Amino acid sequence: MDLHVMRDAITGLIGRYDQLGRYFDRDAIDRISSYFAQSQLRLAAAEIINRDAADIVREASRRLFEGDPELLLPGGNAYTTRRLSACLRDMDYFLRYASYALVAGDPSILNERVLNGLDDTYKSLGVPTGPTVRSINLLGDVVSERLEEAGLGPAEVVRMPFNHMVRGLGATNLRAR
Repeated sequence: MDLHVMRDAITGLIGRYDQLGRYFDRDAIDRISSYFAQSQLRLAAAEIINRDAADIVREASRRLFEGDPELLLPGGNAYTTRRLSACLRDMDYFLRYASYALVAGDPSILNERVLNGLDDTYKSLGVPTGPTVRSINLLGDVVSERLEEAGLGPAEVVRMPFNHMVRGLGATNLRAR
């Protein structure tokens, strides 16, 4: 991965204002202030993800398969050990990149790293997008619950990368097969 290309919310903001040759306006100052005000929560979420990634994926997948048991049956996209492993690997991948976006405070890094071409790839492999979208939502649920359990309260900012991936994938293919 080419890290020097990955931007955070601050460098992206500075770059935009630099291109325009403008000083920061009130909107820019408010965005910077918000970025720093939410930094502790975003870092706490990233720490929980890093520490508990396997458990988070396990819990989210349990909920997914409990809600869509047909995914595990013959003909389902998680049927066979190989397909189940690929599903869990992808969930881990989404979770890892969500942690990067949380630290960066910028979900747009997910476009290039995760979303660009993923829908087409899944379609070409016959992987339904609907269960994938549900699994990403469930990952966000589990991370949010862990933050609340840690006494950090509910925080919409933590949902940001998960919601971005869900919107990016859309519900273009909702069949559960």
